[in-house]
Amino acid sequence: MENLNASLEDLNPFHLEVLREVGNIGVGNAVTSLAQMLSKKVNMDVPEAGILELQDVITLIGGEEDVIVCVEQLIEGDTPAILLFILNEESAMCLTDLLLGRERGSTTSIGEMEESLLKEVGNILSGSILNALSEMTGLVFVPSVPAFAHDMMGAVLSSALIEGGYYSDKVLVVETRFFESATEIKGYFFILPQKEVVEKILSALGVG
Repeated sequence: MENLNASLEDLNPFHLEVLREVGNIGVGNAVTSLAQMLSKKVNMDVPEAGILELQDVITLIGGEEDVIVCVEQLIEGDTPAILLFILNEESAMCLTDLLLGRERGSTTSIGEMEESLLKEVGNILSGSILNALSEMTGLVFVPSVPAFAHDMMGAVLSSALIEGGYYSDKVLVVETRFFESATEIKGYFFILPQKEVVEKILSALGVG
């Protein structure tokens, strides 16, 4: 993920490995939950994790006018933040096909059923990652009920920032990958924290 690595500044390989381990633990727990929900195994991993400047988030996904699917939650507790699980529109439809056992390309639009499924997947993944982060840091994360958005990237991000009262220019990023045989689908978790929360999380992880 060149865009992510090129934007990292102050973190060394050890820092990134710790963040990726948090993601892997969370994804491992999510795989179990998704398997129970769908009655099938879902293969996932975390290729990359790190910290981005806010301005680079849109570039990582594509562009401001690219249509995306987003599951958003406000995080309260020790670390006020916004959590976004984002897929581009094509990836969201491919993921729906994969999870429902459909032939790839069967889903051609995001309707109520697809929205419900993607929202639940985002909720399971975010809960699992936050639980892993909580266990490793001792910090308390209290997520809100998830909200769903299907719109252009710029509009979704602007709305989330206004709603969350965002103050930091640093964003925690966990790349997730779903795969099955020849199908590979990438999604991204962004934790957009309020001021000094990134440093608080890194310090609690022992890498600050």
